[in-house]
Amino acid sequence: MEKENIIRVKSFDYGVRIFKLYKWLLEHHRIYSVADQILRSGTAIGANIEEATGGFTKKEFAVKIGIAFKEARETRYWLRILRAGGCLDDKVFDSMLTDCEELIKILGSIQITTRQNIMKEQKPRKG
Repeated sequence: MEKENIIRVKSFDYGVRIFKLYKWLLEHHRIYSVADQILRSGTAIGANIEEATGGFTKKEFAVKIGIAFKEARETRYWLRILRAGGCLDDKVFDSMLTDCEELIKILGSIQITTRQNIMKEQKPRKG
């Protein structure tokens, strides 16, 4: 059985929340373009993490994690737009933003660790 991967679980759960937010935005605010944007970026986080974990090389992994990190940052932007535009109340905004910030921090840490590991492998060995 495959070991549980916390970033895969958290990003999937977040993607489900984003999908529900998307449906709610369409039903209650009819703001299609912004709803589409947050759906794309918010679900792309997990999709890119899934691709990263299936990657063939560490460099491929690093690229996909980097894309997931950028998508999380974009999602944070759209959340802020929705809040400023009066589409999200404080409770929903705070909850969605907190989870997004957590993904950003985890992905940032994964990026740093991955880069360090790649650099170690690229150093010429003496001997």
